[in-house]
Amino acid sequence: MKCPFCGFADTQVVDSRASDEGDFIRRRRKCSSCDRRFTTYERPELAMPYVVKRNGSRHDYDSAKMRASLALALRKRPVSAVVVDATVMRIEDKLLTSGEREVTTAYLGELVMAELKKIDKVAYVRFASVYKSFEDIGEFVEAIREMQVPAAKSKKS
Repeated sequence: MKCPFCGFADTQVVDSRASDEGDFIRRRRKCSSCDRRFTTYERPELAMPYVVKRNGSRHDYDSAKMRASLALALRKRPVSAVVVDATVMRIEDKLLTSGEREVTTAYLGELVMAELKKIDKVAYVRFASVYKSFEDIGEFVEAIREMQVPAAKSKKS
């Protein structure tokens, strides 16, 4: 690390401490030439994967679009903003930990549906109807039936 005061290329780490949240490391450094001290912060550089649309175009992941999608599905539903924020964070964590450089909109849709299924069944059906492009009432009925099957199984257990 180059000294910001004299430009000397050799500095020593005097002290290292992780932040309370553990998301960065604070390092106190000392210049070997001018003996001045300074602080640096080290944090991981995490990059969200690119989103590949059905037409093949690639776009940067947009958290606002994810949040807007969830908000539309959850419109007039009794789900708090805190739950929506946590849902977005879980989806983004899955994207980051996947290690993929690109993900399809189909994969994103599946992640969203899995999360909506846990927090609000009506929002799940709303989202699925758009995501899966339901064309008739039978497809709605089938989506609702899928939601009821796990509930029936858990009552038998």
